[in-house]
Amino acid sequence: MLQNKIYQNFIKEILKTFFVILFGLTLIAWTVRAVNFLDLIVENGYSVATYFEYSLLNLFGILTKFIPLAFLLSLMIFIIKQIQEKEFLILWTSGVKKITIVNLFFLISFFIVIFYIIFSTLITPLALNESRTIIRQNNFNSFLPTIRAQQFSDSFTGFTFIVEKKNKNNVENVFIYDDSNTLNNLTTNQEGSISTTISAKSGLVEEKKMVLFNGQIISSRKENKKNEIIKFEQLNINLENLQTGTIKQPKLQETSTLKLFQCMNNLIDESLGYCKEGTKKEITTVLNRRFLLPLYIPIVALLCSFLLVKTQSKRNYFLNRYSIFFLSFMILLYAELIVRYTGISKVIATLFTISPIILIPIIYLSLIFKLSKESIINE
Repeated sequence: MLQNKIYQNFIKEILKTFFVILFGLTLIAWTVRAVNFLDLIVENGYSVATYFEYSLLNLFGILTKFIPLAFLLSLMIFIIKQIQEKEFLILWTSGVKKITIVNLFFLISFFIVIFYIIFSTLITPLALNESRTIIRQNNFNSFLPTIRAQQFSDSFTGFTFIVEKKNKNNVENVFIYDDSNTLNNLTTNQEGSISTTISAKSGLVEEKKMVLFNGQIISSRKENKKNEIIKFEQLNINLENLQTGTIKQPKLQETSTLKLFQCMNNLIDESLGYCKEGTKKEITTVLNRRFLLPLYIPIVALLCSFLLVKTQSKRNYFLNRYSIFFLSFMILLYAELIVRYTGISKVIATLFTISPIILIPIIYLSLIFKLSKESIINE
């Protein structure tokens, strides 16, 4: 009974450390990414509310990637702490076998595997897809933030512009090129495909409207390249129909696992963006990341368990500690790198799949051998 309580405390402490490290790493990475997400406001004119919703939902995608590393760090910290505080020594002297603690770490690693799979297959795709839906359903909020003096902006599809000076909502020397037929209503001939060029000495920007002063409109028909020039003293432009260049269709990482499986089995119309013949290799990579990548986590648990093996000197212990961390980290790095090519090569996919199946029993048997050899020497 006492031992069971000790084991329960071990599990609680490891998981507590795991979640603290996981959320800490996620928060740091999310803060860095959140700066990049500011482009939604600065370049594409979305509202602050849209920015926060989008960036918060992307938190789940970042969190999932840090699960293996967070487990490695939490287990290393726990084992080192217990060794330094002589907690394990009390267990060994009371008759607890080291292999029992190894099995405990191994069991915890499978809880982490399940946790990873739940997030990677269900929660993360749902959250990322919802973030894309927010972008799709919300058009840009204001045209003004997208304007930067003396810089070309192509934040909107087929709509490029530049201003020489900007002072609050006043602009000077404005140049606009529209290839999306958004400004067709400004010309007398609105038939066919038309590109429109506007230049003006000054202008006033109000959210989704722009008032230009003293300029000209040059409209060109793409079929016969005939130009029409219209001069104006004041021109009111409605920009509500502009479409931002932000990708609005869900990426593979944002697509539900069920839909990806259906696509792989030809149960979904291939006309869909994520279900074309050319994307099926990428889908294989995404599915391998969601289901097979977490199988490398138990390897980390077994490698960290080598810290329980008694070393002959303190120097060897420190060397052993850093070596185990480095080797465990390299295993995770190997898995992260090789999974990216599993959709391209069947050889790499096979290697990625069988690696944990081969390594787990080999490392486990090596541990048993080391620990049994240690117990024989002690006897």
